[in-house]
Amino acid sequence: MEYDFLLASCIFLSAAVIVVPIAKLTGLGSILGYLIAGVIIGPYALGLVSDPQTILHFSEFGVVMMLFLIGLELQPREFWNMRVRLIGLGIPQVLLTAIAIAAVAVWFTVPWQSAIILGLGLALSSTAIVLKLIDERGIMQRSVGRSAFSVLLVQDVAIIPILAIIPFLAIPELVSYSADDGHSVAAVSETSWQAGWRVALVFSVMYLVGRYLLRPIIRMIAKAGIREIFTAFSLLLVVVSALLMNWINLSPALGAFMVGVILADSEYRHELETNLEPFKALFLGLFFISVGMSIQFSILTEHTGLIFGMLFGLAAIKMIVLFVLAYVFKFHIADKFLFAFLLSQGGEFAFVLFQFAPTVGAMDPFLADLLNVTVALSMILTPILLIIFDRIIAPHLKALQSNDREDDDIAVQNNVIILGYGRFGQIVTRLLSAQGFDTTLIDHDPEQIELVKKFDTKVFFGDARRHELLTSAGAHRAEMLVICIHNPETVSEIARMAQKHFPNLKIMARARDRYHAFDLMDIGIQGFERDTFHSALNLGIKALRELGRTEVQAGRIAKAFAKHDIEMLYEAYELRHDDEAMIGHVRTAREVLAQLLHKDLEELELELELAKDENKR
Repeated sequence: MEYDFLLASCIFLSAAVIVVPIAKLTGLGSILGYLIAGVIIGPYALGLVSDPQTILHFSEFGVVMMLFLIGLELQPREFWNMRVRLIGLGIPQVLLTAIAIAAVAVWFTVPWQSAIILGLGLALSSTAIVLKLIDERGIMQRSVGRSAFSVLLVQDVAIIPILAIIPFLAIPELVSYSADDGHSVAAVSETSWQAGWRVALVFSVMYLVGRYLLRPIIRMIAKAGIREIFTAFSLLLVVVSALLMNWINLSPALGAFMVGVILADSEYRHELETNLEPFKALFLGLFFISVGMSIQFSILTEHTGLIFGMLFGLAAIKMIVLFVLAYVFKFHIADKFLFAFLLSQGGEFAFVLFQFAPTVGAMDPFLADLLNVTVALSMILTPILLIIFDRIIAPHLKALQSNDREDDDIAVQNNVIILGYGRFGQIVTRLLSAQGFDTTLIDHDPEQIELVKKFDTKVFFGDARRHELLTSAGAHRAEMLVICIHNPETVSEIARMAQKHFPNLKIMARARDRYHAFDLMDIGIQGFERDTFHSALNLGIKALRELGRTEVQAGRIAKAFAKHDIEMLYEAYELRHDDEAMIGHVRTAREVLAQLLHKDLEELELELELAKDENKR
């Protein structure tokens, strides 16, 4: 037994180490790599591991930990901020998708009871896959990421009523299957009324314990300084929450998520994240591998046409519903497709539903097998759809997104035109406005424009790369153009165009880094500022003060450093096409800087001594 476990572990890890990096390097992504690895080593391919179901249940723990970590990132008040998405996107997605799929199933002569379960089960999406994709793309803080997360939350909650109604949808002709397995529809039905009070009790206890008991315990363990005990306690929190959710027939991942939310404002939140992150990644990888292993190729080969018809039908229905909802919520055109593709698959909880339904006589076992294969294949289809989105759809939509809204008519003409009203542009605007300068604000992000409109700030929509737009904004009469756009290529393109069409216009530009600064200098722009230079410099001043330098010393050092760095920037500009000369210049600059700062500190100390002597006199 021990040998079999070690052998299976070796096979799993070997498959992951070999296949996943190859998939990542070829652009297929890590999720598709894990799924392919599972197919290869599974019982229906090479047969290296013969029991994927056991490993699937074990590896679902990765999904549970993922939700716990996401909960740690959310403050409870954010649920109120997400209410529009939860109600407006999540609930309609589940209901509309379930109705559409159930209707198609009834049309294909599936009993209406099974059709309801089928529709509700397939309406759910894969929390593991979607959140992993969101994390890889870094879009959790974007509207499309938050919206997808809101839908997943509603789906996890929807599991409660879905499980409760399944026993009431038993088909008389199929009830014998339930009896053969030792299950009683009546017994299951009798416990359904208990779900409400169990849920209320468990969540109340979780909240009270999390608020008033867990935090003192965590604080005590942290003071003990035993890292492995802190890690063990972190895992214990996740396991206990999962057990509580199993007791009320609810998704374990949802319970872990709620515990994470309760602890979100704890001072040890980051320590909990650090301890569980490696486990999450490992178990999620096992989960994806086990999903690939669970695909029953015997059923797939015997009913290829039927299963692929179900697969593409499922994806089509879900994407249509999601796209319509994204349209109602006025997503960007690219985000509409991304939102629809992200949630187009079946979910891991569908495996549970389609295993449970036949045991209570609510679904034919053969239909459940077909659905399980379809759900597993849909999980493989999602990364492929996103590859198509990235390589084919997104490049075409980029141009379309730029043109799907006409530029605003700019009725005002001020002395200063500011392009880009993100974080950088807002600071520049506030500074100039505080000194009485009237500014014309232009941005190309409709979502950002709608956001700042709530604060009574008028920002015009338009593509500033078009000189006609700048003409309508009065660039031929304006005194200054300030380019605060994040994309360096766009900044350079606008600067080049503005110099050509408006030669008397002063141009100030945001530079991404030194090399972008070189590009702007090539164009002839001298009024530029690097993104993070002064913020990093100010942080360095604070660090020096904490390390024992006086405020005067830290300020003097920073001033000398800034002066030296700017001089070096212009010297490096002359060497930008000679790599060897540039490397030598950087090394020399470091030595010169150290000598310069040391000399400047000595001069400062001398000045202070002279000032003291003068005061004594």
